[in-house]
Amino acid sequence: MTLEETALEGVVIVHPRVHGDARGFFLETWREDDWSPLLGPGERFVQDNHSRSRRGVLRGLHFQTRRPQGKLLRCVRGAIFDVAVDLRPGSSTWGRWVGVHLDDEHHAQLWVPAGFAHGFQVLSETADVVYRCTDYYDAGGEGGIRWDDPDLAIDWPLGDALISEKDQALPLLADL
Repeated sequence: MTLEETALEGVVIVHPRVHGDARGFFLETWREDDWSPLLGPGERFVQDNHSRSRRGVLRGLHFQTRRPQGKLLRCVRGAIFDVAVDLRPGSSTWGRWVGVHLDDEHHAQLWVPAGFAHGFQVLSETADVVYRCTDYYDAGGEGGIRWDDPDLAIDWPLGDALISEKDQALPLLADL
């Protein structure tokens, strides 16, 4: 695999080695002995999640307050625009975001450490997103920021986003 740094320290695009031929392809999506340097000291993956959404759906921007999660994300069907927002106190890039296209053709993954809000928008007709988390989901520790926060000014690719009522009601970054 190769690692590609982004504009936000700690957020990394992971390009796995893909072995392909006329029959299809094979790749390792996680290998602890090679990839564990992505994780912080003592961190490990404890939960896997799978999300399916249709074109235009925008999920996020979410984070966990009581049990912050690092996430290794990949799009296994379709294509998404994946976003991480830096919420780490004292970070020189606090409030800045980075966006990455992930799809089922290139197989890149995005590592989003704990301390970031995360969201994505589906660009294909359907997309399946799977991600590994470094801590368990905690319903009482859910947090989020509005996807259309003018202070963030995220350049979402599709203007006609489909957003849940819950995500529409999230606060602005300035109101956290």
